Amino acid sequence: MPAEPRSASGGAIALRTRLLAAMLGPLLAVAAIIGIGGATLIADVVRRTNDRVLAGALGAIAETVQVERGEVTLDLPPAAFGMLENGERDNVYYRIAVGSELLTGYADLPAPDPAQLVIDQPRFRFARYRDQDIRIGEVKRMLPRIDRPVIVQIAETLDNRKALTNRLLGALLLAELALVGVAALLLRPALGWSLRPLARLRGAVESRELSSRPDFSPLDNGPLPSELQPLARAFNQLLAQLDNATGGVRRFTADASHQMRTPLSVLKVQVALARRGSSEALDEIGDAVARLERLVTQLLALARAEEAGVSAPLEAVDLKEVCAAVIGRLINPAIAAGVELNLDADDGEDYVISGHRTLAFEIIANLIDNGIRYNQPGGTVSVALLRRPTETLLTVSDDGPGIPPDKREAIFERFVRLGGAQGPDGTGLGLAIVRSAAQRMGAQVEIGDSAAGTIILIRFRFVDRRSTLPVT
Repeated sequence: MPAEPRSASGGAIALRTRLLAAMLGPLLAVAAIIGIGGATLIADVVRRTNDRVLAGALGAIAETVQVERGEVTLDLPPAAFGMLENGERDNVYYRIAVGSELLTGYADLPAPDPAQLVIDQPRFRFARYRDQDIRIGEVKRMLPRIDRPVIVQIAETLDNRKALTNRLLGALLLAELALVGVAALLLRPALGWSLRPLARLRGAVESRELSSRPDFSPLDNGPLPSELQPLARAFNQLLAQLDNATGGVRRFTADASHQMRTPLSVLKVQVALARRGSSEALDEIGDAVARLERLVTQLLALARAEEAGVSAPLEAVDLKEVCAAVIGRLINPAIAAGVELNLDADDGEDYVISGHRTLAFEIIANLIDNGIRYNQPGGTVSVALLRRPTETLLTVSDDGPGIPPDKREAIFERFVRLGGAQGPDGTGLGLAIVRSAAQRMGAQVEIGDSAAGTIILIRFRFVDRRSTLPVT
């Protein structure tokens, strides 16, 4: 692909200059084509016009050729030569011959082959005579009682033709230069008028810089030409995306600060009690620090799951190995809560997906952690893997209170918790992390129907272990 042209300052060439060049280039090309065509036409017109005069003089001379007493006679009319007079004073030559015998005129004037001439049909040709280019007009006539053809020739030099051609070419060149010059002068203001909507669009964008706070509302730039409407729509879509992104950041910051305020307030109170000698305050401080640590950890996990920019290349991830690693990490909290953890996966089956191991670990860890927290003593959290032709299905089910149908969409929002203050400790970020991480890997998250407890289904795209993707 050719490189983008650059200006002397290193930046891209101005749009006005590019358009001017794009218009003047074809205009100059058309002018060149017109010039070549005009020059060809001028040369043909000059040749035909002068040949017509030359033919008149030739005919006038040929008409005087007669036969008297068996001999060819002629009377050269002065008017025939007067026709050929011009301001450039071209030299005029003539030759009249009967067969190969010269009757009168210039004997060394290039003679034609009589066999190539048609009777009473003039022929014209260029020749070289006395170191000059000449134009010869010649005609063959047959006279009564004369067995040989009479050849009449008249020629002139080309100074007048060249001068006339040069004058016409000069006029054509001046007309083309005037046309291109006027077009160039008119194109710049025309381009300014044409680019005015673009300048208005730029002004609408630049006016946002003067605002004290970011303004992501759609641009108010008035009616735009059809060529600029896609640009305006794309820019407004970008503004809407930025508005959503910054709104999400503001909501996230507000919610995070609200969620962190409680453990920090508890921590502040318990520190004050500990200073007064309360031994129970240290336990409360430990609990507050643990809740704060969990909140910060999950906030970081959510940020990692939603990070912007170019994602890392997908890997072949063994879901069975990741599930086993997560269960190994969470077995102690499960034992403390009196919850049993199960993994249901065939030993001989291949559960490889296309994704990121870190995100897969976060998904499974948050689902199992929610299953432990919202379960009952003696309950069970079951993790099951099922391979299908086009996907690998992961299900995590528990024996908890379940999720009401009207809450199934809201539960994936940040800081949304079921049970309110009476529910188990948590941040309300677990399922938000699950959905965000799954979306980054192209997986689908669903809540299954169950008479008791909760079932979460994750549908991963299947990848054969023989794939070229690296296995982690």
